[in-house]
Amino acid sequence: MGSDPRTEVRRRSRGAAAIVGAADLVSPTGELDGSTRRLEAQAIQAALDDAGLTMADVDGIFACTGGTFMPSIELAEYLGVQPSWTDATQTGGSSFEVLCEHAAAAIALGHCDVAVIVYAATPKSSFKKGGPGFGGGAQRAAALAGPVSPMVEWELPFGMRAPMGAYALAASRHMAMFGTTPEQLARIAVSTREWATMNPRARLRDPITIADVLASPYEASPLHKLDCCLVTDGAGAVVLTSAERAADCAKGGVFVLGTGTSHTHSMISAMPDLTVTAGAVSGPRAFDMAGITAADVDVLETYDSFTITVLLALEDLGFCAKGEGGPYVADGRLGPGGARPANTNGGGLAYTHPGMYGMFLLVEAVRQLRGECGPRQVPGAEIAVAHGCGGVLSSTSTVVLGTEATR
Repeated sequence: MGSDPRTEVRRRSRGAAAIVGAADLVSPTGELDGSTRRLEAQAIQAALDDAGLTMADVDGIFACTGGTFMPSIELAEYLGVQPSWTDATQTGGSSFEVLCEHAAAAIALGHCDVAVIVYAATPKSSFKKGGPGFGGGAQRAAALAGPVSPMVEWELPFGMRAPMGAYALAASRHMAMFGTTPEQLARIAVSTREWATMNPRARLRDPITIADVLASPYEASPLHKLDCCLVTDGAGAVVLTSAERAADCAKGGVFVLGTGTSHTHSMISAMPDLTVTAGAVSGPRAFDMAGITAADVDVLETYDSFTITVLLALEDLGFCAKGEGGPYVADGRLGPGGARPANTNGGGLAYTHPGMYGMFLLVEAVRQLRGECGPRQVPGAEIAVAHGCGGVLSSTSTVVLGTEATR
């Protein structure tokens, strides 16, 4: 039986596009000055400067946030850009990996030449000024303000705390099925904080222990406060172009070798299996396109809205077997000097988390492959994976990046 022709088409586009610019705006205080639109523009300009390109080069706009009806169109108008390709796909925290997949495909097919993907949000500043901020209250208000949804009818009346309640259900199920312990989940938070101690831009830099995590208050049992991500302001952008044009950019290119996207549900009560995410589909799809296995990955930047999000991703991406995530992380292998360095900037647990963290996965993966990370640099990193997760373990998107366009 011959191979799937769609797979062959995808493999032919491997390495056809590259990320040539990356920038993020964060603060150790967790707060930034300016509107989200202004921060978007600043992040895009910083990423273009990083690439050695100008706004006049941009002909692809990829933006999915900003609280507007037509985010990519309104952003393009603000920037003075008339693009040949526009995209506002919204899948929550995985949106930016999805948009990277779309931008790489558009470039490979000749629909645009220079694409920018951007994100900005200011939930921490907004909350201090009397706005909704981000989190359970904001999500509940948005759900109640819109058309009646299944979540409003079937979950909110029963006291489901959003979003941490959904992840607590997944953690509880994993513990019941596989014997995973709170200590093992806490080890993920400790390892992530070890990276953050080496990042002067991180929101939280003080070292923590497993005991510290377990002593922090419950947010939704079995998840403690230190199992949960930050709420900060933040912005970021990446610039993509063709592999050929990347050679003329300021820092060359980090090549998009493989991509994959999948989603399984919207509300957590409809998740087919609380211990298996759509990463079990998006990950193998991206790895197959890139021609790699999990063993080939030098650095992993994976969504860490909660510690259980990381553990499920490790299993679903094939770094360990299903149910073995707890023992896999227990020896600190995700931290500095470990066998599986992950979330090397401090992640959403300690670096920044403005509500949708996927943009920062891409930025850190690019910086690691360029060797720009100083004391937290993973030596000899050639293959990096950015793995986003959106909704309540609902949607995943996996991007494999490499220092060489192996096609």
